[in-house]
Amino acid sequence: MRSSQSVIQQTLSACTADTVKQMEQTANEIYRHHSQGYQHDYSQQYQILDVDLTGLPCGKRAALATKGYFAGARNRRGRQLGRVLATRYGEVVTDRLFEGRTSLASAFQPLIQAAEQTLGLDEAQRSRTLLRVDAGGGSLDDVNWALARGYQMHCKDYSGQRARHLAASVTTWIEDPDEPGRQVGWVEEPAPEYVRDVVRIAVRKRKPNGQWGIAVLISTLLPTEVCELTGGYGERSLSSTQVLLAHVRLYDQRGGGVETSFKGDKQGLGLAKRRKKHFEAQQMLMLLGSLAHNVIVWAHNWLAGSTSQLQHYGPARMVRDVFQISGFLLIDARGRIRSVVLNQDAPFAPVLLGPLRVLLAPAQVILRLGET
Repeated sequence: MRSSQSVIQQTLSACTADTVKQMEQTANEIYRHHSQGYQHDYSQQYQILDVDLTGLPCGKRAALATKGYFAGARNRRGRQLGRVLATRYGEVVTDRLFEGRTSLASAFQPLIQAAEQTLGLDEAQRSRTLLRVDAGGGSLDDVNWALARGYQMHCKDYSGQRARHLAASVTTWIEDPDEPGRQVGWVEEPAPEYVRDVVRIAVRKRKPNGQWGIAVLISTLLPTEVCELTGGYGERSLSSTQVLLAHVRLYDQRGGGVETSFKGDKQGLGLAKRRKKHFEAQQMLMLLGSLAHNVIVWAHNWLAGSTSQLQHYGPARMVRDVFQISGFLLIDARGRIRSVVLNQDAPFAPVLLGPLRVLLAPAQVILRLGET
C-alpha cells in the first residue's frame, strides 16, 4: 500500500498543464454521458447554477499560495476553489483552482464560461438558465456581462455603499416571517445601468451594535417565475409581499446548494486536506475530487431510487457507510464480471442488494451476500 501511495504521489507531481487540460476534457465527457444536468429539459423549468468560492489553505511554499480570505484562519495562505453547481441535481458542473487572493468578482466570468462549455449551452438554453451568486459576483460589470449573454440572474449587489443608497428609496418595509428581525422592501429607484430589466430588493437586519446591516438583491425573474421556484404553485394572483419574500427565499436557498456541496466534500472527500505543492498536481486532485463528488451523487440516485434508507445520505455517509462494504468479484475467462459477492456481515449490504440487482441486471451480473 505504501508503494502504491508513493506511485500515486509521483504521478500527480508529474502532471503538466497539458495533462490537466486532457483531464478537464475527459471529465466533461463523463459528465455529459452520465449527468442529469446535461440532460436538463430547459423547456420545462429553469436550470439553476449556483456559483461560489471556498478557500483551501496550504503551505506558503506551494505554487500560487497567497494570502486571501480563508474562513476562520486569519493571515493564512492558500488557494481558492471556484465551483459551478447544477443545484437541482447536486452535480458539480465546473471546478476551477485559483490563487489565494482571487475573489469571486474575478473568478465569476471564467467559471461561467467553463460551465457553459461543459453544458454546451446555446442562446435559448442560456435564457432558461438562472445564475445564483452572492455579492462577490454581483458587480455591475459581471451582472451586465451575464445579462448580455442572455442568462437570468439572482444575486446580491457587490457594493455595500450602493446598497445603503438604494435602501433609502424603500417606502415600505415588510417583516420577514422566516427570519425574525429581518425586513425586506422593494427598491423604488430605477436601474438604467443594467442592460436588461431587473428588480431590486433591499434586505436589512440589526447588527449587534444596533446599526442596520443592509444588502440589495438583483433579479431578472418575473413574479410568477420566482414564486414557482420557491414552491408557490397554483397561485392565480400574487401579492407584492408574496413576490418580495419569494425573492429573498430563493436567494437564501443558496445555503442548501453550493455551500452545502463544499461542506459535504470537505467532510466526505477530505477536500481541504489533500494538498500538493505543484499547482498542476493540485488541479488534478481537484478534478478527481469533482469526479468523485459526481460519482457519489449518481450512485446515490441509482441506489436511493429503490430504497428510502439512503434518501438523506450526503457524501460523508455515502463514503463511510456505503462505499466501505467489502466483497469480491467473480470474473470469467474473458475478463467479464459475472458475479458480485457483498460481505453478509456489513450492516448495509442487505439494503443495497435490491438496488444493485436492478442496476446490474442489464449486464447479467449476479449479486449475492456471502462471507468475505
